[in-house]
Amino acid sequence: MKIGIEAQRIFRSKKHGMDMVILEVLRALQRMETPFEFVVFVQPDEDRCLPETESMKIVEFSGSYPVWEQIRLPKKAEEHGVDLLHCTSNTAPLNCPIPLILTLHDIIYLEMNVLKAKGFTRYQRMGNLYRKWIVPQVLRKAKKVITVSNFERERIGEALHLPKENLVAVYNAVSSMFEPITDEQLLADVKQLYQLPDQFIFFFGNTDPKKNTKRLIEAYVQYCQETNNPYPIVIGDYAPELVQQQLEKLKASNLFAQFYFPGYIVHKHIPVILTLAHALIYPSLRESFGIPILEGMACGTPVLTSQAASMPEVAGDAALLTNPTQVADIKQGISLITSDTDLRKKLIPKGLARAKEFSWEATAKQYLAIYSKTLNL
Repeated sequence: MKIGIEAQRIFRSKKHGMDMVILEVLRALQRMETPFEFVVFVQPDEDRCLPETESMKIVEFSGSYPVWEQIRLPKKAEEHGVDLLHCTSNTAPLNCPIPLILTLHDIIYLEMNVLKAKGFTRYQRMGNLYRKWIVPQVLRKAKKVITVSNFERERIGEALHLPKENLVAVYNAVSSMFEPITDEQLLADVKQLYQLPDQFIFFFGNTDPKKNTKRLIEAYVQYCQETNNPYPIVIGDYAPELVQQQLEKLKASNLFAQFYFPGYIVHKHIPVILTLAHALIYPSLRESFGIPILEGMACGTPVLTSQAASMPEVAGDAALLTNPTQVADIKQGISLITSDTDLRKKLIPKGLARAKEFSWEATAKQYLAIYSKTLNL
């Protein structure tokens, strides 16, 4: 039997979370013996990060996102004799002649008015509108819907009234490349490349409102104002001028030098930066899973995250949890995780053990079981 897997954007150089999820699953499938052949459908791009194997063919074709997905993908799947098509990034063709499985990472865009919601770029807003239109229609046609946590499974079931037997949670995982880095030269080279300070706390920043960046900045300002020798903060992939604007509103422009902006961080360098970091701060408002929580833990970095959405489910008792809607709580969390030595000594080994509970091989095995059940094998 032949399984088609949509992995449209895995060859782009600046990968997003969903790209990395399916890339890691595909790599795990290549390491396993399976009863299936796979055909992976991708957009051509510069980072050819997945080679073909005897059991996994890669088919490249171009097109704008909706044309690629709605018109060209189902035609290519038919041409290549696919028995089952797995679309992995929230959306899928509305008219697909092949049995369909959909990975629905989250339904955040269904829970808000995407035209009025603040903080989104035009690109993000258009993507949310596209998903809001497509997803409810595709769900009615999918043989199985996969999501990434029990929290999100409950949310999807409640919001979209899906039969429980059609909706399954399969956890994401953490790559084996995430581990404490001991190569002193590599640590020094990456530190120099991104112009990082000697000690710092790290925040995966972007403009998506769910990342809670504005509250994090306000909490960090309060932490600096109340702390002698506060740790600098490194914010990944975030514009310095946005921080400057908020600091001006908070009358704290004098603290701008505490912020470091490395820009987009190449994926292979993230374990190095996490190893260098004194703590990972991840006070998101809404995540369907939250892979960076596990990535920080796997690198031996204490993690501060939210007591909201899926994050307690992923973190277990191996992270410090905070109320992401309360600036004072986030500030208190930053203070604790940077200064409480006993807390840090507890979190580091707990985090290392917790991260080992999530593997891409386990995720891939669950995918294989879903494929077999859907095809009645």
